[in-house]
Amino acid sequence: MAVKLQGFEFWKTTLRGARYVVAPMVDQSELAWRLLSRRHGAELCYTPMLHAQVFVRDANYRKDNLYSEVCPEDRPLITQFCANDPEVFVQACLLAQDYCDAIDLNLGCPQMIAKRGHYGVFLQDEWELLEKMVKLANEKISVPITCKIRVFNKMEETVQYAQMLEKAGCQLLTVHGRTKDQKGPATGIASWEHIKAVRNAVNIPVFANGNIQHLSDVEQCMEETGVQGVMSAEGNLHNPALFEGLSPPVWEMAEEYLEVVSQYPPCTLSYVRAHLFKLWHHTLQIHKDLREELAKVKNLQGLTEVSRQLRLRCQEEITNGGEEAGQVVGLPFPHWICQPYVRPVPKDLVANSNGTEVKAVRHKRALSLEDSDGASDALSKNKQKKKARNPHKNFCPEQKPKYIKCEQCGNPKGNQCVFNLCRGCCKKKAYKEVADCPSHGLKFKTKAEKQKSEREEEKRKSRGLQEEEDGGLLNGTPNTPTDPHRGQTVA
Repeated sequence: MAVKLQGFEFWKTTLRGARYVVAPMVDQSELAWRLLSRRHGAELCYTPMLHAQVFVRDANYRKDNLYSEVCPEDRPLITQFCANDPEVFVQACLLAQDYCDAIDLNLGCPQMIAKRGHYGVFLQDEWELLEKMVKLANEKISVPITCKIRVFNKMEETVQYAQMLEKAGCQLLTVHGRTKDQKGPATGIASWEHIKAVRNAVNIPVFANGNIQHLSDVEQCMEETGVQGVMSAEGNLHNPALFEGLSPPVWEMAEEYLEVVSQYPPCTLSYVRAHLFKLWHHTLQIHKDLREELAKVKNLQGLTEVSRQLRLRCQEEITNGGEEAGQVVGLPFPHWICQPYVRPVPKDLVANSNGTEVKAVRHKRALSLEDSDGASDALSKNKQKKKARNPHKNFCPEQKPKYIKCEQCGNPKGNQCVFNLCRGCCKKKAYKEVADCPSHGLKFKTKAEKQKSEREEEKRKSRGLQEEEDGGLLNGTPNTPTDPHRGQTVA
């Protein structure tokens, strides 16, 4: 067995000293996108976040999300898992270790699904559990363990958190310089000061994540924080050539991506559609009819055709508009050029204490995270739409129904499950005990009883036929044809 490299040796040798990194993005950092990003400067990519428990129990999930995406050009590659159970995490790592160069534990996802499933950043306060998970995985698997985290408000707590993970066996740390409350409309600015403090406090490589929109941001971040590499998520989605320092026309990136998708099938259609929406975001604000068409089409050919129509319209604008063609208020380049998307600032954050406008750029906020007052009350776009449809809908977290956890894995249990388990755990238990669970639609007992009755019915029929045959022989009835002239049985 080859010696497992650690820390800086792992980064320099296995990861080839990667500085430009594409983040793990759910349903977005699939093989085709990773290959496109590598063509344009990315030196290291992550898989989308995979659910460790599902990965262990579902062979199709393993095949669709990792095994079928093996490609020599797609290395170095780190597979990311979310997990909250040390044993399950190790099992998932063992199943994945031969298909990647390292395993990453997601400790940074701030979404509601992560809160319900009890993983991602919502494990941030459970240091004993995290230490056990990282330590056990580091001991059991053949590739290095890495972690991706978010920061605490307090810098000192963030540093101690990073040091705990390093001591447990983490070989590389990615630090997203935002807290778990900085998401959606309240995303705000990532704190490079926190990232710098972590880099100075640990003896393993550190990647920075946050505030990356251009190659100049990458260079500035590395200079200010001293990190080994910089990870990009949204910046990469809007401009896959970010790490080249280029801002090409959108259609060039869209056409190249669609070409890679056709070369490396299968690729889920929803992933392709989402990428085209991101790439063409600014143009689709103008050509809204094609936006609707892009949302409707049902196959890859349809998506390709909509992208072609967008290119033709942009080229027509260039031909007819001269130097002012494509200029949109608030955008530094014409709308058909790959460029960052800046989230709108929530209304309650638009004005500061003096009533002056707050600019939506990185330098807009001089306050450190330690001075921030936590989560914003602003609603996301999705919630605003729901509120418009139902003005009486309440989004207050304190008044939402509390989810009761599954007794085995910690995921939300079925409300009427006879075992008080989630569907996955219930299915295993019901199968083992040959039981039914109506709330999860599981009928192992019913099916077993039906099969048993069918077998008994078959046995009764067989016995009846045998009795008829035996009765015929006792009564002297021949069972085979005879020759009337010889009086003997015909062979």
